[in-house]
Amino acid sequence: MKGILGKKVGMTQIFTEEGNVVPVTVVEAGPMNVVQIKTTDIDGYNAIQIGYSDIKEKNVNKPLKGHFNKAQVELKRHLAEFRADDVEGFNVGDELKVDLFEAGDMIDVSGVSKGKGFQGVIKKYGQSRGPETHGSHYHRRPGSMGASSSPSKVFKGKKLPGHMGHKKVTVQNLEIVKIDTENNLLLVKGAIPGPKGGLLTIKESVKASK
Repeated sequence: MKGILGKKVGMTQIFTEEGNVVPVTVVEAGPMNVVQIKTTDIDGYNAIQIGYSDIKEKNVNKPLKGHFNKAQVELKRHLAEFRADDVEGFNVGDELKVDLFEAGDMIDVSGVSKGKGFQGVIKKYGQSRGPETHGSHYHRRPGSMGASSSPSKVFKGKKLPGHMGHKKVTVQNLEIVKIDTENNLLLVKGAIPGPKGGLLTIKESVKASK
């Protein structure tokens, strides 16, 4: 199993040994604790449940508090599961860090994109606007709604104004440029979805070119 939770710190750039500039996103990944181990015999599948980011006791409800106390693990803000073919090498309470990965590994990163609020079709879909003259009453409207009496409805999929962003986005095949094990940092080549401080799920790439 190669999976870890992290927090987006921001973007910067580093120089390679050849002198090339590489844009990277800094991710504070881990440390995490194993909270529960799920097996095929009991749960129907193999998985590791992990907890990430410490939280105050007053902000945790009683069921979750009991779940963490049973595992004898500090209270965590986030819980996540990672499927694994074999869970024999893991024990409840184990600490997982960025050393799960190595420089050069290809990963898939999932996060919640930045929310843009309620937007019109020009900003949301890149549509063109109408004439800007005073005689035109059609400036930034969404366009024709279709026929009137037949079919007497707006077809599904019509591009209309609405909420933009704040959706789960996964970027595949990103390369880990550097790992800082002392500070639990991953330097990932390129951009990663979400704002600074956003929660990220980092997994081994499923489509990495061999």
